[in-house]
Amino acid sequence: MPTLPHSDAVTGHPEALATPVEAFEPPYYVAVFTTVRTEDQSDFSETNARLEDLVKDLPGYLGMDHAQTPGGLGITVSYFRDADALTQWRTNAEHRAAQKRGRADWYQSYTLHVARVERSHGFTRA
Repeated sequence: MPTLPHSDAVTGHPEALATPVEAFEPPYYVAVFTTVRTEDQSDFSETNARLEDLVKDLPGYLGMDHAQTPGGLGITVSYFRDADALTQWRTNAEHRAAQKRGRADWYQSYTLHVARVERSHGFTRA
């Protein structure tokens, strides 16, 4: 399983080097979760950290990219080897509870887009 990169927006460490998830051999799946948060973020960081720990142990999980704009738009892209891995994550009991809490407290709005990746490539400056 590849190393799971975390951008500085996810780790909360501005000095951390942001590294995108590598390009994988298609096909694989992505879930693009775009959010605008509410003022009430109580327990959000703890829950988010717990969910990151859970998803890392899921067979078929490939990694995650996250970015947050100064205006408050958050984008998280999660990568999964196949649709079964994505379904396992979507139906995980702790993840479902967090989704419910997100709708009740943490998110003003969100969208979720799921897609099968047909083409993928990357570049890293030496």
